[in-house]
Amino acid sequence: MRTRPLVVLCLALALLGPVAGSAAASAGGPDGSAGQTPTRPVEYSVLQLNLCLSGLAGCYAGTEYPAGVDEAVEVVREHRPRSVTVNEACSGDVERLAEQTGMDHRFATVLYRGSPLPCVAPGGRGVFGNAVLTRARIATSQDEAFRAQSGAEERRWLCVRTTDGVRVCTTHLSVAGSAEQAATNQAQCEELSDLLAQGSTREATVLGGDVNRIGTCAPLGFWTLRDDQAAQAPGIQHVYLSRDFLLRPRERVLPLTYTDHDGLLVSARLRPTRS
Repeated sequence: MRTRPLVVLCLALALLGPVAGSAAASAGGPDGSAGQTPTRPVEYSVLQLNLCLSGLAGCYAGTEYPAGVDEAVEVVREHRPRSVTVNEACSGDVERLAEQTGMDHRFATVLYRGSPLPCVAPGGRGVFGNAVLTRARIATSQDEAFRAQSGAEERRWLCVRTTDGVRVCTTHLSVAGSAEQAATNQAQCEELSDLLAQGSTREATVLGGDVNRIGTCAPLGFWTLRDDQAAQAPGIQHVYLSRDFLLRPRERVLPLTYTDHDGLLVSARLRPTRS
């Protein structure tokens, strides 16, 4: 029986179709990504806050509770940073901030004269310390005291790793007033630099903190952004970002009313980790 030409043509197209499709997939897109949508950097922002909410510090005369926490909640809701680093906070206030902004969090208790410091004026707000809040879930966290210490207030660092592959840290270094305090601040700065350098070529690393100095503590390969334009205590709040993963950073100072530091918001382009 003779095969009709139309049947032959249909059979040929059926056989060629999958081959053509496979060739298109292997040819890939313009970036050679095997036909998949290219992975592009996404925006990553971190907000550094010093809330001065222990009730004991000298800045408390200008602080009103709960107005200071309310203001922090409003700023986070308005600007929606991916992470928030917080110094001089109370554990209960951080829990409220996390709950009202939908963020995960970790808190590091700071010792005062060797013991946790209950927050006062008013009381019932937990203990004094530092915190990190993130929109991505926190996978692991670690905090430790610096080796160098001076004065009644312990100084320590806190770092978390999130499920979106970012390490976020915070710290509050010693005041660099006297020669002894300046030496302690410098020693803490050097220890912090070593900490941030560890693994920074393998994962995006961010730190926000009140470092009580103008000079940077960032290791090589990091950006340094400061609150130089702040109306309150300018230049001593810093944000550090690893250059391998965070691109073209820019800073913005956010005026705050109920603390002695303005907010420092830093945004950058996050380059995804390649598997």
